[in-house]
Amino acid sequence: MPLPLCTLSSQAHHCLRALKSVKKDCLPPLCIARWASTSSVPRITTHYTIHSRNKDKRWEGVNMERFAEEADVVIVGAGPAGLSAAIRLKQLANEYGKEVRVCLVEKAAQIGAHTLSGACLEPRALEELLPDWKERGAPLQTPVTEDKFGILTKNSRIPVPILPGLPMTNHGNYIVRLGHFVNWLGEQAEALGVEVYPGYAAAEVLFHEDGSVKGIATNDVGIQKDGAPKTNFERGLELHAKVTFFAEGCHGHLAKQLYNRYNLREKCQPQSYGIGLKELWLIDEKKWKPGRVEHTVGWPLDRHTYGGSFLYHLNEGEPLVALGFVVGLDYQNPYLSPFKEFQRWKHHPSVEPTFEGGKRIAYGARALNEGGFQSIPKLTFPGGVLIGCSPGFMNVPKIKGTHTAMKSGMLASEAVFNQLTNENLQSKTIGLDVPEYEENLKKSWVWKELYSVRNIRPSCHGVLGVYGGMIYTGIFYWILRGMEPWTLKHPGPDSDQLKPAKDCTPIEYPKPDGKISFDLLSSVALSGTNHEHDQPPHLTLKDDSVPVNKNLAIYDGPEQRFCPAVSY
Repeated sequence: MPLPLCTLSSQAHHCLRALKSVKKDCLPPLCIARWASTSSVPRITTHYTIHSRNKDKRWEGVNMERFAEEADVVIVGAGPAGLSAAIRLKQLANEYGKEVRVCLVEKAAQIGAHTLSGACLEPRALEELLPDWKERGAPLQTPVTEDKFGILTKNSRIPVPILPGLPMTNHGNYIVRLGHFVNWLGEQAEALGVEVYPGYAAAEVLFHEDGSVKGIATNDVGIQKDGAPKTNFERGLELHAKVTFFAEGCHGHLAKQLYNRYNLREKCQPQSYGIGLKELWLIDEKKWKPGRVEHTVGWPLDRHTYGGSFLYHLNEGEPLVALGFVVGLDYQNPYLSPFKEFQRWKHHPSVEPTFEGGKRIAYGARALNEGGFQSIPKLTFPGGVLIGCSPGFMNVPKIKGTHTAMKSGMLASEAVFNQLTNENLQSKTIGLDVPEYEENLKKSWVWKELYSVRNIRPSCHGVLGVYGGMIYTGIFYWILRGMEPWTLKHPGPDSDQLKPAKDCTPIEYPKPDGKISFDLLSSVALSGTNHEHDQPPHLTLKDDSVPVNKNLAIYDGPEQRFCPAVSY
């Protein structure tokens, strides 16, 4: 019989401590039978959402009770959006003398550990959130001093002037190591009284009987790769809230469930995605230009493949550069490998000299929302809100989303705080519905900014491809600043743009030299991702037959090439 929430507080805290202290057990490996989702396909997915534990004899007698904690607000994800939301809530609570309990869960073991270094930050939202950020010691040490942009051909570079007012202008921005910045935001949040729980992934959305969001449950621990419980199995913790903020980042698995349950994407276009791969290098000090920002488009990608590079020179006491390569996932050739395109780009005659004699010290990758204004879903639903890169607020031509993500979190907190402290509030559902957040966002500079650049990304789908988008930007955006009386559409889901392998030419990539370019496995070793071998994979297939019968049979298994971490 579940205990009342009020009696569970000490037990729940004990549960948190117990989860933190779980150690690997010493069970011998089990002989795992090859289960089948169909008569001819081996069972790949073991996740309980696909294969219920109720029908698995190995789970009989296992205690499945969760302890629960009650908060006013629960925030999922300690990125710029989630932390800005938490800070703003506590600022308002302190300003008005209110008690508001804010709990924030983050899957990384430390705040900022899953945030890739190297970003160009527009400080507008930070100025609004923490006007005294310089006095507080925010790690913004490299103001942009120089902007360079070019089009690459196979052997040359065509410089392109950056006119004032174009999206790529970075005057007033800062080059930052975003992981350090996020860690600093976490310190500000904790100082204000936010309860931050790193190392806890939100695994499940919980719902009230009336259909509104009740909160989240953190991940269970102590599960074998084949889905069976280990001797150290521990159930996750439930966190209940009046409002839950979902700030998972791009393509979060909880947000995907919410899209379906509340039909949040009914009135927007399908989201379009990109993959961004990054490296951090120590280079020869003679080649180091602190404050320089460089971007390129063109080679090694063809004109119909959206993407480009960035190279940021940091000023943090040593000659560091952050570099990266972005490829839109609406590419057509299934033989394309974003990672190998990135490695090939570094050998361009105008790029390679920067890295000669240097040392690569970190690698990582992340997904990007590129649909922009046309792909923003409904942001509110009973009991919850979507903020940050989860719904997709990236300004694609700027290649910036931190400032818009932060502002969305702040606006959500202001709307939610008003509801939490409204003594006359009469809610139709137990979980509070806060439509004011979306209304206020549409009145903010975030909406105006995204609207102004709405046509740039879809303009790249014409005959001229990326170069057509550049021409469109130079004519319509620079002159009209996004006020053209039309809104272009995206061609559809990214997956629909991929052509069958039989219609495409395989791409022959050069072998990495181990000095400038590298193989994927040695790169992943620098990513800081570690996990126990005997644990369930983080990828869950809805249908185990698709990888062989469709992906491999028709498209030659593109997932083996687009994945930046050999997960497939």
